[in-house]
Amino acid sequence: MDSVSGVGVIDKAFLMLNALAQRPHSLATLVHATGMPRATAHRLLLALEQHGAVRRFDDGQFCLGTTLIGLGHGAQMQYPFVDEARRVAHDLRDATGESVQVYVAESAGRRCVISLESTHGLRWIVPEGSLLPLSRGSAGRLLTGQKLSKKGWIESVEEREKGVASVSAPICNTAGDVIAALSVSGPLERLSRTPGKKYGAKLVRAARLLGEAN
Repeated sequence: MDSVSGVGVIDKAFLMLNALAQRPHSLATLVHATGMPRATAHRLLLALEQHGAVRRFDDGQFCLGTTLIGLGHGAQMQYPFVDEARRVAHDLRDATGESVQVYVAESAGRRCVISLESTHGLRWIVPEGSLLPLSRGSAGRLLTGQKLSKKGWIESVEEREKGVASVSAPICNTAGDVIAALSVSGPLERLSRTPGKKYGAKLVRAARLLGEAN
């Protein structure tokens, strides 16, 4: 794997934790998911287990440990942006009826810090905490600096998942820097192949409202 931080053992540990954030793994499936040598993966798992960052189910599968609950709570308390973003995201979800997410950029991808499900039975779900690629999807392209449409949004159709469309707008701080992406996503049959035309205006207004509060 390519080093992100320049400290290989830290990069490997977070690669493992991000894989476990998606679902529990056996040692074999974790090796496959991360591309690590089996001995390296096993050694890291045992070390993370000692710190409470990893634990095991009765069947031997590994999952995230309870230490991370405290760390996550601390991270949220020290990131007040999330509380205001959740309020705005709720209003946007209610106005559109579709799933709404807020993403922030990290060196290894884009992290979903807020995810609200659509009110429809058929919906697109992104678990909170998921790390997704920056190279695909409207939010990823926005966070990597791709040019916005004249109306202030970026849309994508079936870039990351077949049958799914999305549209994203930037959340900017008072200095004008992009700090996050606000997205509406859902099945292609409802969002159509032009999701920006359908929800772009509501999305941009919500993103600007949130930016003004930060």
